[in-house]
Amino acid sequence: MNQKELAELLKYASPYSILVINYQNKIMELKCPFRVVVKNDVGILIKSKIELVELVKISKNLKTVFIVKGKAYYYHHFYILID
Repeated sequence: MNQKELAELLKYASPYSILVINYQNKIMELKCPFRVVVKNDVGILIKSKIELVELVKISKNLKTVFIVKGKAYYYHHFYILID
């Protein structure tokens, strides 16, 4: 993906929320900060701890990245908590 295509994609992505499908098969928008549970120890985060996602970004390889405690982590390190 070149810079122009990435810029086009980012026009539609918000760093302040994420869309998820809940257990009732309904789309929900979670606004930052939202809660997640850490799946495994990664960086300074400890397994099973609840953390807050400050921002949602997209990496150059188009993976979702959560900003937690000021550091970037791929989304697959977390379980998203829906109230």
